[in-house]
Amino acid sequence: MFYHVKHLQYHAKPERPDPVYAKKLQEILGGQFGEISVALQYLFQGWNTRGDGKYRDLLMDTGTEELAHVEMLATMIARLLDGAPVGDQEAAAKNPVIGAVLGGMNPQHAIVSGLGAMPADSVGNRWTADYIIASGNLLADFRMNLTAESQGRLQAVRLYEMTTDPGVRDMLSFLIARDRMHQNQWYAAICELEEKENIVVPSTFPTHLEKQEVAHTFFNLSEGHESSTGRWASGPSMDSLSEFTYVAEPGAFGRIPRLRPAPPYIHNTPIVDKPHVPPMF
Repeated sequence: MFYHVKHLQYHAKPERPDPVYAKKLQEILGGQFGEISVALQYLFQGWNTRGDGKYRDLLMDTGTEELAHVEMLATMIARLLDGAPVGDQEAAAKNPVIGAVLGGMNPQHAIVSGLGAMPADSVGNRWTADYIIASGNLLADFRMNLTAESQGRLQAVRLYEMTTDPGVRDMLSFLIARDRMHQNQWYAAICELEEKENIVVPSTFPTHLEKQEVAHTFFNLSEGHESSTGRWASGPSMDSLSEFTYVAEPGAFGRIPRLRPAPPYIHNTPIVDKPHVPPMF
């Protein structure tokens, strides 16, 4: 059950309107790694969790907080759009500064959303549920959450550098700090699960069903041998089940494929240089 508290989690008030920056800020609201994405990702992971209650609570707590961040960003974007001279653009554009601002803002902020935020990124792509990952495997999902928080914090930091508005920077500093905490918590949960399950997802698949001769082998498929110096090329494997090996010039394990000719009704180009090629399976 959810209920709405009318107070924002943190302040979201710029010092001055800036419709161009409002367009940029849409990225961390409705972009691939924006607050809408992480909020729904964590909530769906939580709703789908079967088992240990602390992981479900971790997901539900964080997903609910991310909804608060959606509200903060939507409020900030609306306030950045306050006073945008969109009523008479022809007259406003006579001022070269105002004209430049109008030319850089998202016109949909005036036409579609009525000077409000939208579920879209900074170039107008609508938010899509394709952005969210909820697989039912918590280790896989928590690693995706760590990636999402890493990308989200990176984007928020870049946006911080793109403005001098103290109000905007104040709100972003809060979000950036929360992203730090969320990266820490997902990494802590990952480490805890790795201690229980090992590091490879899924850990429940029988190892004897894998081709063990390639399960810990690094194939060098680039010119040179720089990759041979990496931790992944020698020494104990990270799952502690074997030793890493490095193959400098890997070959092919399979044969050249030979496909049967298509039946006449498919009307493919007929094979003329080899009239009969026995199929190989």
